[in-house]
Amino acid sequence: MSAVCPACGVAVVPGYAKCPKCHKPLPYGGGRRAATVAGGTVAEDRRFPFALVGVPLGAMIVLVLLFRTCAGNDDETPETAQPTAQPATDVGTTTPTTAVQPTAPVQTTQPIAPQAPNPSVAIAELDRVLRGRRFWSSIDVFAPRVDVRSASCDDPAMGPTIDSVAPTLRGAGLTRLRCLAQSGTVVFERDL
Repeated sequence: MSAVCPACGVAVVPGYAKCPKCHKPLPYGGGRRAATVAGGTVAEDRRFPFALVGVPLGAMIVLVLLFRTCAGNDDETPETAQPTAQPATDVGTTTPTTAVQPTAPVQTTQPIAPQAPNPSVAIAELDRVLRGRRFWSSIDVFAPRVDVRSASCDDPAMGPTIDSVAPTLRGAGLTRLRCLAQSGTVVFERDL
């Protein structure tokens, strides 16, 4: 059942407060008036209120960073600051007051024990060189041996590439290198 707009004569479905064409108010019978909503929709606006969450969250982050920065500056104390001497309250006493000098903390030096060589740096160097030559491979360490698994073990440039990194590997305590094919067969094994 539809009604007709008295202003323009367009058929209007019941439920509209205004005519969709001329935007004139439509008459309602029985003294009832529907609530008008901006935009003419009756659906509830369900957008997430980002501003209600974002503004307090941003303010909280700024405050935390500000307090962290201020707290970092409070930890630093000037080395030249000296405690001040308090004046004597008794007029009759003539004891001289002197400022107490703070003592520097005593640092003891203990000999550092030599550590075993770390092969991870040498392995990273070997991996970097192999990737630079596009010899894609995986490297496993079984001290004092290094296993390189690559499809390029048969390549003639693999030997000189390993020779370029051999001093670094020897310095890390690695003395043997095996090059394995992808299937796991040993292509060559050599001393570094």
